[in-house]
Amino acid sequence: MQLDIDRDRLIEAMEAQAAIGATDNGGLHRLALSDADKDVRDWFVKQLSDLGVTVRIDEFGNIFGRREGTDPAAAPVLTGSHLDSQPNGGIFDGQLGVIGALELLRTLEDSNIETRRPIEIVNWTNEEGSRFQPGLQGSGVWSGEFDLEAEYERTDREGTRLVDELERIGYRGDVPAEPREEYDSYFELHIEQGPYLEAKGKEVGVVTGIVGLSWGEVTFYGSADHAGGTPMHLRNDALVPAAELIVHIRRLPSTLGERTVGTVGSMDIQPDSINIIPETVSVTWDVRDPSDAVIERAIEQIEADAKAAATREGIDWEVDETVHTSSVRFDKRCVDAVQGAAETLGYDSMQLLSGGAHDASHLAPICDTAMVFAVSEDGKSHTPAEHTSWDDCYRAANTLANAVVSTAEPVND
Repeated sequence: MQLDIDRDRLIEAMEAQAAIGATDNGGLHRLALSDADKDVRDWFVKQLSDLGVTVRIDEFGNIFGRREGTDPAAAPVLTGSHLDSQPNGGIFDGQLGVIGALELLRTLEDSNIETRRPIEIVNWTNEEGSRFQPGLQGSGVWSGEFDLEAEYERTDREGTRLVDELERIGYRGDVPAEPREEYDSYFELHIEQGPYLEAKGKEVGVVTGIVGLSWGEVTFYGSADHAGGTPMHLRNDALVPAAELIVHIRRLPSTLGERTVGTVGSMDIQPDSINIIPETVSVTWDVRDPSDAVIERAIEQIEADAKAAATREGIDWEVDETVHTSSVRFDKRCVDAVQGAAETLGYDSMQLLSGGAHDASHLAPICDTAMVFAVSEDGKSHTPAEHTSWDDCYRAANTLANAVVSTAEPVND
């Protein structure tokens, strides 16, 4: 069976969600559990209710919509992504994965197509990890990777607890945040967030796995003092070793591997005044590579560089790794389903690894898993300049729909 989703309806739904939390420059500011996140959740639940599917919200705010299959004993196929965004991010990111899954259900209803397996779609809570860390939080709790009560206590920069925000916006559900049955498979559609598809002139990405990732923070403890009255040889400036470490992390990938990337994306300076020598400085790291061994070497090198820089300045330091995910290789059955869907539809595709972290990494230990990538123009993401053409959105969503339906086993094709 070959499905053809409604391109215009897909675009209309993408534009509708993008209007919720829209920024003046065409981007999206919809942080997890914010008022804008509540509004898009309300909109999503209404779309599911209008379709007549069964909606459930678990105790961590993950939203599921279930279309039953003809076999009550069959394990369901799950598909979806996330609706929250980065601060001043783009409108496609994970949103395309949720809207593509929604359009799949609408197409099945339009065509009166039944499947043996149930199909569920999901919006995961706080994939981005921008307001509350870590990212991939909803799928992490649901899969058992994270502890529910510990994640409830996470706070944002204003000290607001995650659980209090879940309750405030009305999305702390009463269904346990865990798989309630065995799942057959999980498919996730996402924009690539990288340059490879466009550079190769390909239309669709068949994702075979996700690189490993380490997030962490190094804090340097110096002494605050007057910027004018303190001689240079008497200073213990926490910013100096932090600056050295930033340069080291920028250069680190070239010493490790072809696919290694390293980023310092956040920095905190205290007291943060132009005429005070910094007393405490924290810098984050984000290192990714397909090899778990390379990630381990990167962490060891960051710690060694931090120690050496702190020693030169005569100050204390500490390292805290906050997130560590191993690389993931997706199941051949699901990868083949995506590859087969792209070929059936006549799309020029290529297989590739994901350089970004996705909820699929937490689903892979639960059930067979694969992903579909849409082309990211200029490889840009997490910025208002993020762009995927409507044609590319359509092709990727069509590929997702056909991969999911073939796996869910249509009974009236």
